[in-house]
Amino acid sequence: MNTLDFLDWVMIGLYFLILSGIAVWVILKRKDNTQDYFLAGRNVGWFVVGASIFASNIGSEHVVGLAGAGADNKLPMLIYELHAWIVLLLGWIFLPFYMRSGVFTMPEFLEKRFDSRSRWILSIFSIAAYVLTKISVTIYAGGVVVSYLLGIDFWTGAIATVILTGIYTVLGGMRAVVYTEALQAVVLVVGALFLTVIGLNEVGGWSSMKETLTPEYFNMWRPMSDPDFPWLPLFISSTIVGIWYWCTDQYIVQRALTAKNLKEARRGTIFGAVLKLFPVFLFLIPGIIALTLKMRGELHWDSADQAFPVLMSSLLPSGLRGLVAAGLLAALMSSLASVFNSCSTLFTVDVYKKLRPNTSEKKLVRTGQIATAAAVIIGIIWIPIMQNISGVLYEYLQKVQSYIAPPITAVFLLGIFVKRVNKQGAYYTLISGLIIASLRIILELVADQLDPNGFLYLLGTVNYLIFGSYFFLLSVLILIGVSLSTAAPNYEKVENLTFSTLSAKAKENNKNSYNHWDIFITVAVVMIVVGVMYFFNGT
Repeated sequence: MNTLDFLDWVMIGLYFLILSGIAVWVILKRKDNTQDYFLAGRNVGWFVVGASIFASNIGSEHVVGLAGAGADNKLPMLIYELHAWIVLLLGWIFLPFYMRSGVFTMPEFLEKRFDSRSRWILSIFSIAAYVLTKISVTIYAGGVVVSYLLGIDFWTGAIATVILTGIYTVLGGMRAVVYTEALQAVVLVVGALFLTVIGLNEVGGWSSMKETLTPEYFNMWRPMSDPDFPWLPLFISSTIVGIWYWCTDQYIVQRALTAKNLKEARRGTIFGAVLKLFPVFLFLIPGIIALTLKMRGELHWDSADQAFPVLMSSLLPSGLRGLVAAGLLAALMSSLASVFNSCSTLFTVDVYKKLRPNTSEKKLVRTGQIATAAAVIIGIIWIPIMQNISGVLYEYLQKVQSYIAPPITAVFLLGIFVKRVNKQGAYYTLISGLIIASLRIILELVADQLDPNGFLYLLGTVNYLIFGSYFFLLSVLILIGVSLSTAAPNYEKVENLTFSTLSAKAKENNKNSYNHWDIFITVAVVMIVVGVMYFFNGT
């Protein structure tokens, strides 16, 4: 494995110099009000919105973890990276409701659609989930990157990156996040593209790689009897997680809410969906290339999560190594910056402002900065815990998300499509969902101490994809059952918040927010997704 040389460090230094320049420019322009700090003044164009959505999603845990999935015979997990069609659902279905309501956060939307109880539950749970999963997992993945690429100590590299990201996120707010992410998205795509092309040339092309691994390795559709990835639960559970992540999670939706209007926001999500097609080719395939070279005795790594950094260090020439290293650092920083800002937004708008409604705009911004700093500190504390994660990082992420997503997806999805769903149904669905999700995680951790023939053992060990599918069904039944057995909501209160309560003006505004090119690109993205699904069928 080659270490970085002088030219590589020049490339990395140049990248950080440009990044710092953008951050300083944004910090000097920012205003001390919540709309500017948390939503970049709601004045961002479609290109920056789309690039920010993509960069927020593709963090180093994706670069490291997705390549690891490709290198560890977990190709069915590719389906989570074919969610470009779900990104389109955000723009075409969910976003018009969010923007009409004028909300800053997703819990705030739940309060407008249901009541404050649902807002509190989602706010607190989202903050905890971000700190314990997104921040910690991203820092862990960053540790893998710095230790294998930069040749420096795990702690030094990880903590320095976390603190640097925290500083510009605290000072610049959301505007600093979205503009720096636009640059990071470009760097990441270009760097990974070089690695994929050079890697395919090194293994002798796609057909040569297929001969080494056999066609069966390239099948993402396993039979229903497969113990790990039965195809139907995989499709259902991944879709539930996808709708939660792309259409209802503050982490992603906040990027679209920064747009100057619905037209720019929707086009931003369409552009984000186009970019979302790239990870399959840029990150998964390098993992498969690394496995091919390992099987031929030309490459060595100890765990699958090391596949991408080892491949990068071994194959790329001087200069390009630095560019891709900068891309990986960009991925780490963009993910951390996004979740830091989302955490501070949720805490400030949905917790602090609710407790102290008369707080000045300037103090709310200061509170957001303190919340971001707290998230940075907690993230650092969690580094040694995440070092102990076993297995493939990407699979770990999807497992946790399969336990979080079902009740939240059910509440948002039915809340928009079914006007009869009420606040009681939403409240009990979210409460029962949090209890069931917590129970599953605890039972999974203590499964070895349970009776193998007991119900609790079954609940803690059943395949997470099957669990997620039935969990969603149960959440829907609770939501509908409780709603029908209690009083109907006030339909005037939820006007323009469900499809069946849209006013004529809202329908007209929505119709004027897109044209035939938006529809054409949307259809093209869906066709490409279907084509990739068909291509990876093992034939």
